[in-house]
Amino acid sequence: MSKKKKIGIMGGTFNPIHFGHLLLAETAYHQFHLDGILFMPTKNPYYKKMTNSVTEKDRAAMVQIAISLNEHFHFSGEELRREGATYTVETLRNLTKKTPDCDYYFIMGADSLYHIESWKEPAAILSMAVILVAGRGNSLSGALTSQIEYLENKYDAAIHYLNSPMLEISSSDIRRRIRAGESIRYLLPREVADYIYANDLYRT
Repeated sequence: MSKKKKIGIMGGTFNPIHFGHLLLAETAYHQFHLDGILFMPTKNPYYKKMTNSVTEKDRAAMVQIAISLNEHFHFSGEELRREGATYTVETLRNLTKKTPDCDYYFIMGADSLYHIESWKEPAAILSMAVILVAGRGNSLSGALTSQIEYLENKYDAAIHYLNSPMLEISSSDIRRRIRAGESIRYLLPREVADYIYANDLYRT
């Protein structure tokens, strides 16, 4: 029996993708000895209203540009192909059905872990994926430790702390800087910035 591949999932709107996303994924890859990371832009997240000024095609293109030079980062259009609101539980069901030879490691921030019980079918999510959670700062807080223990005990879940340096970069701040005519240099890959300016994104 062949050993299952360990695949990380880095989801998000990526509007736009930045160095914070890339560093988190790279840290997960090395810390948990993963075989690869899927970067998966979400289509219509139920929890966030998407701006109409940037298309799905633009967000996907920026992700593909950002990860193109990393051989263990891979683009996934899994959620973009689905109609309507996208839910993590449906994504994991589709992936585990299509690729039963893979174990999935879902990367998320501490804020998401605190709210995961409000997600659709949290028990199913926690049964289909190992959760890799990144805190704020590079130490494990008491509150986050308590939340991990609570979820592990309630759902028999596997949740691990992702010891990643935290870059205080946000997509919303990058969008604000572009609107204000401020520099976005060193916040995201130069090639992504070039794409943004060439396509006049986030100006209004």
